[in-house]
Amino acid sequence: MVLASCGPEPAGGSQPQATSSRSAVAGADKLVACPATPSKPPVSNGLPDVSLPCLGNGPDIRLADLRGPLVVNVWAQWCGPCRDEAPYLAELAKTGKVRMLGIDYADPRPELAVKFATDEGLAYPHLVDPDKAIQQPLKVGGPPLTVFVDEDGAVAYVHRGVLTSQQQLDQLVRDKLGVAL
Repeated sequence: MVLASCGPEPAGGSQPQATSSRSAVAGADKLVACPATPSKPPVSNGLPDVSLPCLGNGPDIRLADLRGPLVVNVWAQWCGPCRDEAPYLAELAKTGKVRMLGIDYADPRPELAVKFATDEGLAYPHLVDPDKAIQQPLKVGGPPLTVFVDEDGAVAYVHRGVLTSQQQLDQLVRDKLGVAL
């Protein structure tokens, strides 16, 4: 089995500073807005107590508030394996059987992230983490990384590396979240 993932930074070394105002990102209004999420107590073995801004429109989201069944995909527009698995995530989102959330990770070019998400049909909310706030709590070595969160908010499984087929992703959703597709 071969696992592919991108390193922690885009090729070429250190990253330029991320754009500070996401409202200034062209095309952000084309993305699915981040919904308001009710505040909930953090769950043992749940997502980290980190708040991240929405890549498109909508409020910041506190990850610890989220409950599933939920698939969280950590990606970056500069990551080749992220581009390879994007069609599988888009197809899963179309089923409406699980909630989906993307996290644009360590990405110095939010305008390219918006273009990537819209071009790939990733029709679900996306957050942005230019400062790698989730790196330590989720042990992110680099994207892609996919987190499966159960209905109680506990992390049921973390898949490190690229998802290689629709069948693989669908099977993980069935096995780890108990959702029939």
